Amino acid sequence: MAKKLFVLAGEVSGDMHAAGAIAELLQARPDVKVFGVGGPKIRALGAELLYDTAQMSIMGMVEVIKHASFLRRVIRELKAAVLREKPSVALLVDYPGMNLIMARFLRELGIPVIYYISPQVWAWKEGRVKAIKRDVDRLLVIFDFEVEFFQRHGIHAEFVGHPVIEELAELSFPPQELFLKKHTLASETHLLGLLPGSRKQEIAHILPDMLQAARLLSKEYRVVVLLGRAAHLDKELFQILSDYQELSIIECSAYEVMQYSELVLVTSGTATFESLCFGVPMIVVYRTGQLNYLIARQLVKLKSISLANIVAKGLLSSDRAVPELIQQEANGAEIFRQARMILDDPSVASAMRSELLAARAKLAEISPSPRVAAILQEYL
Repeated sequence: MAKKLFVLAGEVSGDMHAAGAIAELLQARPDVKVFGVGGPKIRALGAELLYDTAQMSIMGMVEVIKHASFLRRVIRELKAAVLREKPSVALLVDYPGMNLIMARFLRELGIPVIYYISPQVWAWKEGRVKAIKRDVDRLLVIFDFEVEFFQRHGIHAEFVGHPVIEELAELSFPPQELFLKKHTLASETHLLGLLPGSRKQEIAHILPDMLQAARLLSKEYRVVVLLGRAAHLDKELFQILSDYQELSIIECSAYEVMQYSELVLVTSGTATFESLCFGVPMIVVYRTGQLNYLIARQLVKLKSISLANIVAKGLLSSDRAVPELIQQEANGAEIFRQARMILDDPSVASAMRSELLAARAKLAEISPSPRVAAILQEYL
């Protein structure tokens, strides 16, 4: 009988990170059948997907409640698929709300659970460590500080390196001057990156204020906007761009935005860590529904919300490597004010870039995909 791997990667970043490990696994074991939840990168490897990440990217507690019946149906169908297919091992990637439910179900069936990219229980919902300790066979973490955190809770976590650094090492970009020439831009142009997120709710809450800040900056500087738009998002979400026709906007991949921008305005999430890896100065912004925010304030115990600041902690010459604007502060006028301070003082941008690259160097020694694939093979 063919060996089978159940995978559950419910977010765009999870699809990308898991795909590297699965590709390594299939290179060594092409006979393995992969099924479950993922996105285009996992599907391209021949996996049979019951649901796509585009259907699963539901953000915020209020939105989760609104979609509760859909999520319950997904869980029922995934459980049925597991019973039908009888996988040899399961790879659960981040996405803790659903993955911890599936981990318990898999454990009860005696199916080994490999959890890759731990839930951020060091930030909130620390009570989840009990479920992790009970239901997860191997916990593979991507930040070195997580090992000590889980050790304090009696859990052996294995640091396997960060997949973003591995993925970026495979990329190459034309020089800045060729990018400017391609788009007929003068060398003194300020390239302002906008990374409004990969979820519908993020776009709705955050993109308007990013554009307002860009409009204000364009009145004082020669600004061209590089907009990173996730491929899976509907164009309708970006109709607001028609209200900003005076702006020069170039749509790019997110990584092109990070590579070529002088400054990026980025929604809190994985993109802040990716921007850290590029060493690009950034302003982190975050806004959600007021009810979501009030609930989160009671649960989140970190002083910083961005991975850029969390990872850089301990290396900093200041309290934060990059500024964070949350809720009411995440408005066009305040984003503009913070951006102007960075654009007007090269030493500020230089110090920010140095701290970000120093943080990247801490995590860049290990490639996770071969290690995760090797661990999966142990169970196959």
